[in-house]
Amino acid sequence: MNMFLHELKTYRKYTIIWIMSLVSIIVLFFSMFPAISKEAEEFIKLMEGFPEAVRMALGLSVENIGSILGFYSYVFIYISLVGAIQAMNLGTSIVSKEIREKTADFLLTKPVTRTQIMTSKLLAALTSILITNVFYVVAAITMASLVETNAYSTKLFFLVSLTLFFLQLIFLSLGIVVSVLFPKIKSVLSISLGTVFAFFIIGALAAITEDEALRYLTPFKYFDLTYIVQNSSYELSFMIVAIGFVAIAITASYLIYCKKDIHAV
Repeated sequence: MNMFLHELKTYRKYTIIWIMSLVSIIVLFFSMFPAISKEAEEFIKLMEGFPEAVRMALGLSVENIGSILGFYSYVFIYISLVGAIQAMNLGTSIVSKEIREKTADFLLTKPVTRTQIMTSKLLAALTSILITNVFYVVAAITMASLVETNAYSTKLFFLVSLTLFFLQLIFLSLGIVVSVLFPKIKSVLSISLGTVFAFFIIGALAAITEDEALRYLTPFKYFDLTYIVQNSSYELSFMIVAIGFVAIAITASYLIYCKKDIHAV
């Protein structure tokens, strides 16, 4: 418990910064919605001037941009990008920060097992993400209720918002694997940005080519927002892949961390 609270305290400032970033972004986007909804026809004509490949890569469905759910589905791609960076950065720093700060030897001499160490770090990171999502969802729902005068499905709005948490779980798990495989990472942010943007580009290519198989290679395409809005559910096959990946990644991280030699320098 002491390790968990220590890790949680360590991530406190980090968590607050990301909460403020996500909340600021959603407030900024939704503040634009009243103007866009009023001039929806003109905005649609403007967007139709973009090449179809560009619209597909951006996940822009112009015919629904005037509704709150259609607009939210469009801007959410940028929210998910920021959230993925947070989770990947958090996961990658779990083990590597002990190496960078040269505290690994000190930590491992304590009367605790490596499993306990990893569990405390993982729970702290998961708590950080949960707190982030709670604040984000509250801010998103509040802003939506302020700018949208027409009735809309709060269930669909919540389902779309919840995909941020699932996406972050995937990138957190991926980051943890990277952390235990390459504990001497000097620049966590550069690794996180590079990995997230690589998957983001793959997602754009999957949208442009409409290659269903390519969707399985990038977490950004596991949750098709258009499908969610139309069917009020997630795609089962991609949910199974997501759950399987998280389970395998976390299990592998424990096995590697418990058996691998950890050096302070």
